[in-house]
This record gives sequence, structure tokens and C-alpha cells, in this order.
Amino acid sequence: MLLLIQYTLIFASVLALVALGGCFSEHSGVINIGLEGIMVMGALGGALAMKFVPAGVPAIVMFLLVVLASLLMGVLFSLLLGVAAINFNADQTLVGTALNLMGTAAAVVIVRAINVAENPDNVSSTIVYRKAKQVFLVNIGDFEFNWFMLVAVVAVIAAYVVLYKTRFGLRLMACGENPQAANSVGIDVFKMRWAGVLISGMLGGLGGIAYITAGSSWTFENGVAGYGFLALAVMIFGQWKPHRIALAALLFGFFRSLGSVYSGIPLLASMNIPSTVYNLLPYIISLIVLAFSSKNSMAPKAEGIPYDKSTR
Repeated sequence: MLLLIQYTLIFASVLALVALGGCFSEHSGVINIGLEGIMVMGALGGALAMKFVPAGVPAIVMFLLVVLASLLMGVLFSLLLGVAAINFNADQTLVGTALNLMGTAAAVVIVRAINVAENPDNVSSTIVYRKAKQVFLVNIGDFEFNWFMLVAVVAVIAAYVVLYKTRFGLRLMACGENPQAANSVGIDVFKMRWAGVLISGMLGGLGGIAYITAGSSWTFENGVAGYGFLALAVMIFGQWKPHRIALAALLFGFFRSLGSVYSGIPLLASMNIPSTVYNLLPYIISLIVLAFSSKNSMAPKAEGIPYDKSTR
């Protein structure tokens, strides 16, 4: 049971961070379908930091460097969405889909180039970093605490405060509801939308590195196993509200954790259900959730609609 709680919390932490990123972007009026690609690039930035930062660096410094690298990669990659969707009014869904394809492909190319430069016979897309457990994981008795669990809690609280208790957050949400009205009272809609996209890139990149910290290596051909899309489902199920997103992330994290620990639960093990079924559970649940929750969607009214100053 302790292992189930542990896995639920870490999977929920990843989903919450990425879903909050999507929440900020969509509240500004920009649909970010590209969270999967942003996660991959964030994971790449953090993995490269863990690989190349010397082992003798203090754990706290390593943690900050890895987090900074992930945030930076997520932000840089989200710039593509911002330029295409905000500056050039491109179709946001198509741009996000392209980012998802590009993210994994670019990560594979970069990692293979690094591996070949180190060893011409190594053409794999795997980065090996043996410092992750020393930096991110702390054993509290039999419980393996991951610092990203705490980061996710702080992010949820901060997102709630920023969106509902600050002028910036209220202006951001105004741009996602009615950008023309927001502009009429002096709010720069373009700046607000850029802010939403960049915050989305930061949190998406952070979710990417949180996803891969449980091991000592990662193969980038695998991407992040659809977690960006699961995060979108979490965001929709949570109705674009940080506290509800946190609860939805726990639900999805619980079903995802069953695929990792079901063999240690006597009741589930005795049912002899293939592990593939448990691994599919979160994706099946996401389809069911979206089918029933889409009718009562509280999505920002102007999300996905390019902003044109000349329209009223």
C-alpha cells in the first residue's frame, strides 16, 4: 500500500505540473496541445544537466541546475508555439501537434549526436545519468520521497494565488474570456498571451524532468508515454481550476500507479489481469472522463481564437 501511495503521488505530481502549464496557456487564450513535446524537451534539458554537471557538486546545487535547465528548455521550445499562434495567428491545434512530433524527434537527434561524439559505436538515444536518485529522492523509512512532490504542491498553491488573487492572473484570464474587452481597458492581450505560453513552457519542462527522475537513464525514443495528453485530460477534468486539477491529477495518478504496483497487491495479483490492461487504465479513464465532462466544459471562451485588434 505504501508503494501504491508513493507511485500515485509522483505520477500525480508530473500530471499536475504539466496540467497547470496548460491551464495558464489556455486561460490566456492559447490552446497548448504541444505539452507532450515540451515535456520531452524539458526532460532533455534536465537529463543533460545531470549528465554533464560534475558529480562533486552539492545536491542542492545540482537540483537547482537541473530544474533551471528543464525550465529553460521548456520555455525555449514553447517560443515556437508563441510565435506561430500569437504573432502569426496559426492554427493552434496544428502547431501543438507539430511541436509534439518535433520534440521527440529533436531530442532523439540531439542525444544520438552526443552519444556518437563520445563513442562512434553508440547510436542509441539513451542518456545515462547516475545522479538522479541522489538529487531528487529521499528515503523516509520505507517511503521514497521525491522532491517534485513538494514542487507540485507549491505549484498548485502558487497557481491558485496567481490566477485568482493577483492583478496579473485576473488580467490573464480576462484575455482568455474576452480579449477585446480586456484590450478596451488597457490590457495588452499579446503580452498576456505570451506570458501564458511561457509559463506553460516552464511548467511543462518541469513536468518532463519530474517524469524521468525515478531512474538513472532515459531513452528518448520513448518520449514521455503520452503524459502530455493525459495532462490535458487532467486539466479539462479539473475545469481549468488549480485545486480541481490537483484532485484530478491524484485520480489519474492512482490509476497509472496500478500498472507499476499491481503485482504487490494480493487481490489484484490473484485476478491474473495482464499488466498491459493496468498500463492502459489511465488512457481509458481519460477517454471516459472527456466524454462525460465535455458537455459541462468551463473552458475559457476565447481559447484557440487568434486575437485581432481590429475586431470588436
